[in-house]
Amino acid sequence: MLRKLLLALTVVISLVTTATLGSAQEKLRLAWAGFSPTNSPIWVIENRKLLQKQAVEPEIISIGNSPTVLQALLAGEIDAASISVTTLTSSRLQGADTVMIVGVVPTFVDHIVSLSSITKVEQLKGTTGGVNRLGTTSDLGLRLALKKLGVDPEKDVKIIPTGGTAERFAALSKGLTQFTIIPEPFLTQAEKLGFRNLFNISDLKIPFWWNGILTRESIVKAKRPLMLKLARVMIEAMHIIKTEKEYAKSLFKKNLGVSDPEGLERAYKDYANAFPEVPYPTPDGVKTLLDDLAPKNPKAAAADAKAFVDMSLVGELDKSGFIKQLYRR
Repeated sequence: MLRKLLLALTVVISLVTTATLGSAQEKLRLAWAGFSPTNSPIWVIENRKLLQKQAVEPEIISIGNSPTVLQALLAGEIDAASISVTTLTSSRLQGADTVMIVGVVPTFVDHIVSLSSITKVEQLKGTTGGVNRLGTTSDLGLRLALKKLGVDPEKDVKIIPTGGTAERFAALSKGLTQFTIIPEPFLTQAEKLGFRNLFNISDLKIPFWWNGILTRESIVKAKRPLMLKLARVMIEAMHIIKTEKEYAKSLFKKNLGVSDPEGLERAYKDYANAFPEVPYPTPDGVKTLLDDLAPKNPKAAAADAKAFVDMSLVGELDKSGFIKQLYRR
């Protein structure tokens, strides 16, 4: 009788303990926008259940566009988002407390693609280029790259919106445009269609946070341990991509619907090289955009890029030795 009583008591204690641990588990709502390898660390986090290993119950949401992601963040519907510096900058200049806590892609990972008859960047003068939409990250990347390459995007060329990748290819084929901007893994497709990979914009190393983890200062203050766990798994996910090529390419294939081996290989090379080992969200990647906005926006001209980033979370993980241990240095 006593043995049965002890057994029953053990079962009850076990159930109570399990329930307590379950209820104590933190929750995190994380959103991302855009089917691009820039978001592949999020795919790793979800696929490998990295947050669950940190005793966090995640809700990872794919949202169609950046403005909707921002609205969700400001409304308190999500805790953090994987998104670009353009969203960060525009929202903060309007008074929001948005802040970048992890830098993911620190420059433009795009290529200028042209008609095969164009063999030099200088030959773009007098031609028309196509982008998805005016004012987007790709539009800005193309304009900044052209400036660096000695082509005035306002005077030497005309840039028009032509739509997504397929539409940009169609515009080139029809002669509506003579060049465009395309990321991997779609460059191989462009070459097979007879277009030229004219220039790899990433070679210019323009400081610009093409992607990063955004949250709000109020959330960092209220949920710092949770945001620290998010930063930790982002760093771990980028390490996995950089060190597990075939696994990373399988995620690209699954999420992008691209099966071309050459395209996947080249995409892997571009993004694995782009992801930083120690992803401090440095202010220089914000300043590039502020400087571009400054001539037409007094708030941007007066803004301090340092106020747009919080490097303390990555700094804490860096000082702890976690990152060195990952890369075994």
